[in-house]
Formats: sequence, structure tokens, C-alpha cells
Amino acid sequence: MPTRIKICGITRTEDAIAASAAGAHAIGLMFYAKSPRNLDYEQAARIRDSLPPFVSAVAVFLDPDAEQVKAVVRSVEPDFLQFHGSEPESFCSGFGVPYIKTIPMQGTDPVAFADKYPSAVAFLLDGHAVGEAGGSGRGFDLSRIPDQLGAPLILAGGLAPSNVATAVRQARPFAVDVSSGVESAPGIKDAALIQAFVKGVNSGDLQ
Repeated sequence: MPTRIKICGITRTEDAIAASAAGAHAIGLMFYAKSPRNLDYEQAARIRDSLPPFVSAVAVFLDPDAEQVKAVVRSVEPDFLQFHGSEPESFCSGFGVPYIKTIPMQGTDPVAFADKYPSAVAFLLDGHAVGEAGGSGRGFDLSRIPDQLGAPLILAGGLAPSNVATAVRQARPFAVDVSSGVESAPGIKDAALIQAFVKGVNSGDLQ
């Protein structure tokens, strides 16, 4: 099965359209005030509405309160939620929307971590440590990826057009996730880099 592609940290409708046109299967919309990619609900809804059929919108949070998540679900109508912090399973599963849980790969046993979230529809493996925000572009040793975590694996952390083919070939993830690796500035995506990233993913699938 071809590796799915998520372009995260989208802040402009033109970037969402460029990602979709290049072949991305999902985009990520950030709701974290400290991030340069943070969105208000109206911005996010406009971007969501620009997506063609069969391209998913993922709302990304880090230790939000329940009211924020409810407001995003109501205003933006995301297809998935993605939680990057210390949110317990009871919180993640409480909004009636399928969720993805991020596993910080620095200093973490990914299997033990995943066991705490049996209701997650996927796990995103990122290169940050517990308590860090993620999205730093830091990679990790791909040999640490377990064979099974009970849900599909999304590979993130340090991916770019120059290395994603090798990462796909080595890890064979269900999906890959990129943000800073396809940007010209924080929150500003580069259409040519997105196209090169998708080409790299497709190349890795064929190797």
C-alpha cells in the first residue's frame, strides 16, 4: 500500500491547495498558542473548506483544555484529532472524533507508551522527548521503531525531500508527516518542496 502523506502546520489556504494538488492525503492544523503555526478558528475553517474530497484535516493540540478541543471540533469539523502532550486516553477519546497520539521517541519505550492508548487510530512517532512540544525537526534512530504498536504508524521528525525516500524504505510506515522540512519560513510552505517531498515518498515506496 502506498505510504500516506500528511503536510502539517498549514497556515494558508494556498498551501493546503498546493499540498492537495501534489498528492498529500492529509494536512495538519495547529491549535497551540506558542507555535508560529497556530491558527484561530476562522482561519482553520477557511483552510478546511479549501480541501478537495478525500483529503483529511487533522486538528493538532498540545495539552489543550476540553473547551478548546470542543470549539475546534464545532468550528472546524476536523476528520481527526492529534494530541502531542500528556493527555490521557480518557481525554483524547472524549470528543467523538478519531484521534492520533504522538509518541515522543527520546527516552520513551514506545510499546509501553502505546499500550496506554488502545483507542488511538494511529501513533505518530516524533523525535522529541516527553514534555517537549515536538515539531522541532529532530529525527531519531529508525531502528527503535517497534514491529507492532497496535495501530498504524506515522513517521515524523526531521523528514525532508532529501531523506524521506530512505526513511520510507527503512521504516515502511503507514504514513509520513512533515512540517518544517517543506517550509520557506515557519508556517509558510514551499510548493516546490512539497512536490519534491511527495516524489521522495513515492520513490521510497518503489525501493
